[in-house]
Amino acid sequence: MAGEPKWDGYRALMSVDSGRMTLRSRRGADMRHVFPEIGAGGAQLNDGMAFDGELIVWEEDRLVFERLQHRMQRRGAGAARAAGEWPAHFVAFDLLRLNGNDITSWPYQRRRAALESVFSAGRLTAPWTLCPSTTDQEVVNEWLTWGSVGMEGVVYKRLTEPYRQEPDPG
Repeated sequence: MAGEPKWDGYRALMSVDSGRMTLRSRRGADMRHVFPEIGAGGAQLNDGMAFDGELIVWEEDRLVFERLQHRMQRRGAGAARAAGEWPAHFVAFDLLRLNGNDITSWPYQRRRAALESVFSAGRLTAPWTLCPSTTDQEVVNEWLTWGSVGMEGVVYKRLTEPYRQEPDPG
């Protein structure tokens, strides 16, 4: 099993196809216009990629879900101002497509290695963040003490399992 921090943010699916980035909520709502800084960051990514992740906003040393909620109300110039004031980050915790190929049938361990390779080869910077992952229980125990910075817990993934989208809690 591998553990990953559970972030206090909005779950999102992001993809790049033919130079066009899409950013959608779990329920399929287009969020690209709400988070223009994520759209602009799409220039760092190669075509044919898709990620599962979490949109978060940091303020000083903690996650601030309220800022993220306020961002959801903004469009156009208001969204651009909010991006400058409360920039969002996309924390990628899974890679779903690579070079145009669906890799959701790959075991987690292989997808994770590919995700790490995408980040290192592309030298991705903000707004992209690679979600930490570990098989070390001591590290997981440390993460469980991070509640004061906005972590909601830990998600465990089986190393040999294919991708499974978690059910929508709402």
